[in-house]
Amino acid sequence: MKFIISTILTALLCFVLGLYLPWWSIAIGAFIVALAVHQAGWKAFLSGFIALFLLWSGHAWLISEANEGLLAKKISVLILNIENPFLLILVTGLIGALVAGLAAVTGSLARKIV
Repeated sequence: MKFIISTILTALLCFVLGLYLPWWSIAIGAFIVALAVHQAGWKAFLSGFIALFLLWSGHAWLISEANEGLLAKKISVLILNIENPFLLILVTGLIGALVAGLAAVTGSLARKIV
């Protein structure tokens, strides 16, 4: 139950922080949630990882669908050297997920210190 609550709280807090702060504020949100909801380190990582992977991948997909994938196709050629907008969306989600997962582990371990 803590895992699901932590995942939902992380996604919500990171979404709100992302509206007003730079992209790296997701690390702050994942850290705060992991500090507040006590979990083992690997569960905290997985919770932050899943929350931000779904959030960023979903958000990137919505943006891509809004312009029928035109921008995603062009950017995927620039970054990945192949025209695959789906892969670009997965890479975007993976970057956010790794940042949030590592921040959540840091918050979980910081709770043990305090």
